Amino acid sequence: MSGFRQSQSSLHTWSGLIVGWVLFTIFLMGTVSYWRADLNRWMRPELSGPSQPEQAVAGAQAYLRRTAPDARSWFISVPGAREIGAQLFWQPQPMEGEARPRRRRDTQALVDADGQPLHARDTRGGEFFYRFHFDLHYVPVIWARWFVGFCAMAMLVAIISGVITHKKIFKDFFTFRRGKGQRTWLDGHNATAVLALPFHLMITYTGLVTLMTLYMPWAAVANYEQTDKLFDALFPSAGEVARTGAPAPLVNLVPLMRDASARWGGAAVGTVRVAEPGDAAARVTISASQASGISARAPSISYSGTTGRMIWQSHGADGAAEAAGVMIGLHAGRYAPDLLRWLYFLSGMGGTVMVASGLVLWTVKRREKLPDPDHPHFGFRLVERLNIGFIAGLPLAMTGYLWANRLLPTDIQGRAEWEIHAMFLAWGAALLVGFLRPVRRAWVELFALTGAAMIALPFHDLSNSRGLLQSGAMGDMRMVAMNLTICALGATFLMMARKVRRYQPRQKRSARKVATLPNAQAILEPAE
Repeated sequence: MSGFRQSQSSLHTWSGLIVGWVLFTIFLMGTVSYWRADLNRWMRPELSGPSQPEQAVAGAQAYLRRTAPDARSWFISVPGAREIGAQLFWQPQPMEGEARPRRRRDTQALVDADGQPLHARDTRGGEFFYRFHFDLHYVPVIWARWFVGFCAMAMLVAIISGVITHKKIFKDFFTFRRGKGQRTWLDGHNATAVLALPFHLMITYTGLVTLMTLYMPWAAVANYEQTDKLFDALFPSAGEVARTGAPAPLVNLVPLMRDASARWGGAAVGTVRVAEPGDAAARVTISASQASGISARAPSISYSGTTGRMIWQSHGADGAAEAAGVMIGLHAGRYAPDLLRWLYFLSGMGGTVMVASGLVLWTVKRREKLPDPDHPHFGFRLVERLNIGFIAGLPLAMTGYLWANRLLPTDIQGRAEWEIHAMFLAWGAALLVGFLRPVRRAWVELFALTGAAMIALPFHDLSNSRGLLQSGAMGDMRMVAMNLTICALGATFLMMARKVRRYQPRQKRSARKVATLPNAQAILEPAE
């Protein structure tokens, strides 16, 4: 049994180290994404508070009727409790010979309850963190998802092998020995791992389930010759709509929203889709919000666009599809109220610390065994420096992304992409610091800079409606909480910088203490 446990220890170590920096990035970005709606608001300070769903849809219909009356389809994203305005997309009628036109920047808008466009700075907001944690950036999406899936599988292996390796893992959770070097890091690693172990297993496994047809397509290929048939089985609908060419006015969408919500027992509406608006064949499909239930497979109802009569309603999915929907819903956490969302966030931060402490533990454990700790070999130096660039550099880069949102001119071309470029430039600079500066100074400088930048951020513009003081004066408690959280995180990084700067490594004992025995002197003295 000890041999098996030892083999699992090696598997745990190397499966975690090889992809550890990517896992740290994924965990941190995904954890921050639980507040992406609030980040979207914070990063668009020109906009006011959340919109009422029915008023937002009425305004969206008025805007689309003026702007794209003859479009092939409309799509309205109904705002939730933490969102501003209605996000609209429309698809123009295809040109002759064109099967399906691509979505363009000029076929989307954000409108208020009066149907007027909301003008705000161009930004990806919190959506960037959400997309990055499984799509990455600057690389093709399909390759990014394969790579992230491989790392998630390695994470699952590391968690399971870690549980097998630590036979006293739950006992060790209640033990923390300060100032013990390797033992302290192991205690911290165990504590953050066990504290939210069910969450770590759930979030890793369900992350793989979200893209299961990409990673394991064999069952789908064996049972469905065409992708469209698989899609229809998983996501049933009322079918395609053929345009007749006979004009007919579209019904008011708000009463249809109320009817759909009543049929779902009061569940909120998430999206409204209109096929062939302004035509006699128009059809309106309303889907429930994913925040209304734990399953990501929200129910839908279709209505005639000219009479408002219900013509189709989705029924419960089969067991396998519903299980997948629940797993995806658990992973995304859109159903979670604020208290549960905070538990998601704290558990995610625990997972981030778990990965980070594991990476640092690898260097701490091996440094004590080096023949010359002051002149380690190249592999050790590489891991040590990459730890600095990712663990201390990524939070600084993410803070730089928020600062770019405030400092870049609002009228600059491609502003949203430049915010992202600024983040990667800051990250690259942090990686250079990690490789060029002495190890301890690099940790201290990056942690201190991150903490100072975070604390200064909410006070950057006192007249900003998303700033700490102005939000408090307006009674916008969500933005107050957002800014206080940034400050608290900044204070944490400053404390970490102070801790690293004051840390004094233990001195190795040159010789063991000799036991106090009556003949101890005789043992030490040479014989005459």
